[in-house]
Amino acid sequence: MAWFFIATAGYFFGAIANTLDKFLLGSKRISSAPVYAFYAGLFGLGALLLAPFGFTVPDTYIICLCLISGLIFSGGILLLFFAFSKAEASRVAPVSGATIPLVTFILSWVFEMEKLHWLHILGMLLLIFGGLLISFDLPLKLGKKKFFSGFYYAFAAGFFLAVAYVIFKHISSSETFVTWYIWTRFGGFIGACLLFAIPLWRKNILKSFRSAKKDKKQTAITGSIFLGNKIAGGLSTLMINYAIGIGSVTLINALVSLQYVFLLMIVALFSTTHAKIFQEKILFWDWAQKIAAIFIIAAGAALIYV
Repeated sequence: MAWFFIATAGYFFGAIANTLDKFLLGSKRISSAPVYAFYAGLFGLGALLLAPFGFTVPDTYIICLCLISGLIFSGGILLLFFAFSKAEASRVAPVSGATIPLVTFILSWVFEMEKLHWLHILGMLLLIFGGLLISFDLPLKLGKKKFFSGFYYAFAAGFFLAVAYVIFKHISSSETFVTWYIWTRFGGFIGACLLFAIPLWRKNILKSFRSAKKDKKQTAITGSIFLGNKIAGGLSTLMINYAIGIGSVTLINALVSLQYVFLLMIVALFSTTHAKIFQEKILFWDWAQKIAAIFIIAAGAALIYV
């Protein structure tokens, strides 16, 4: 069960990364989601630092799978950044996170990649329900606007990321972790370069280069925050992908609900000083609902650990 603790640590770092994502996008320190996704894909090449620990060149089929899955993963990250730019972090993460294990479970069942005990399935459902309970306001309103701004981006991001994780799991059965992880980061870099194909996005990315030269002090501050974000995000991705390689991809993806608990705690602290950026509600009943969701998530995590 080492994968359980590795994944939990990965989701803790993921919560830190999500908080900084929202801060950088919400404060407009980074102008747009495509600009952010470009730099994220660029920094993904930092995975090359792992090369001395067992990097190899696999056959063409595996390389293509790695590049495609990395490209799909970068698409999911772009959609996630769009969602963060439009809504609260504690709403976006649960929706994308609930979508990931559901899609993963369906794909794993269709392709007969793994079989789960009924307790694990129950735990997964509790984690998903708890994650959604954090995200939505109660009572649910059946008005014209059923979902929060950014909901569809968050859902689409979850779908893309789930597909990428399933391919990662498939590749891990035949290649070492270092090899497939680095090759998938190359796929992410290709995805970042493809952003230049959209004229408006290309213009914004090139503009970010010029802005960095003009305001060096602001760039240094933003760069430091971004670097901290990428270190946290890199550790998160590294740990979660490693856990997927040695454990159940469905259960590990379901454990993302633990990230919401960490995220809620971190964002609660930041909301007191940066309320306009994080936009979090701090009313009694909102917190009562979120705390109830945390207990449900804890129960789901306990069942998965059995």
